Amino acid sequence: MAKSKFEYVRTFELEDKLLKNVWMVVRIDGKGFHAFSQEHNFMKPNDSRALDLMNCAAEGVLSELQDVFLAYGQSDEFSFVFKRSSTLFGRRSSKIISTVCSVFTAHYVFRWADYFPTQPLLHPPSFDGRVVLYPTVRDLRNYFSWRQADCHINNLYNTCFWELVQTGGLTTAEAEKRLSKTLSADKNEILFSEFGINYNETPERFRKGSTLIRKDVVDDSQRKRKVIRVLSCDIIGDTFWKDNAAALSLSDG
Repeated sequence: MAKSKFEYVRTFELEDKLLKNVWMVVRIDGKGFHAFSQEHNFMKPNDSRALDLMNCAAEGVLSELQDVFLAYGQSDEFSFVFKRSSTLFGRRSSKIISTVCSVFTAHYVFRWADYFPTQPLLHPPSFDGRVVLYPTVRDLRNYFSWRQADCHINNLYNTCFWELVQTGGLTTAEAEKRLSKTLSADKNEILFSEFGINYNETPERFRKGSTLIRKDVVDDSQRKRKVIRVLSCDIIGDTFWKDNAAALSLSDG
C-alpha cells in the first residue's frame, strides 16, 4: 500500500485488543424499542412475529461469523458468545462489536417483510452493543442464567400487566399501581385466580427466551453437517449444558 505524509494519523487509533483465552460475549440491545414496538403495532405482551424476526437476525450472525457458537435472546436483546480461541479482527473490540451490530441489523431490516408482511417498516431500527469477557465456565453460565432470569421476571410482569389492561379493563396507570411492590407469587396468583392462567403453562419461548446453537445432523447422503437450531429451554440448570457438551466444548483449560 502506498504511503503518504498523512499516514501518521493512524497512530491516533486506539489499540483495543481484547484479552486472549477468554470468552467474548457481545450483547446487542434495541435502541428505543419501546417506541419502535408501539409505532409498528407489536402485539402485547409478546409478539411472535417480532421474536421470530429477532431469531432470524441472530441466525444471520451465526451464519456469517463462524466463531460464534452460542447465542441467547429475549425481547429486544441478543447475546453472542465467541470461541475462546477466536482471532477475529485480531480480537479488536470496536470491530467485533460493530460487525455484530451491523450484521444483526442488516438481517433484521432485510427480513422484516417476511415476518411483518402487512406492516411497513416506518423507520430504520438500530441496536447498540457491548462486549464483556468471561474467564471461566461458571462465569459464562452465570451470565446466561442472569439473562434468562431477567427474561422470566420481565415476562411475568408484562403478562400480568397486559392481562389486567386487556382483559381486566384497567388503565395502564391502574395496572402499574396494582402491580407495584408485588412479588412473583402475587403475580402468579393474580393470573390464576382472576384470569384462569397458569403462568407455567404459557409458551416456553416467552418465559425462557431463545437459545441458538449449532447441532450436527446427517443429511440424505449420510454426510454430517452443522445446522443452527433455535431452542426454548432452561439454561440455568445443568441439563442443557450436559446434553450439548460436545457442541459447546466448554472447559476452563
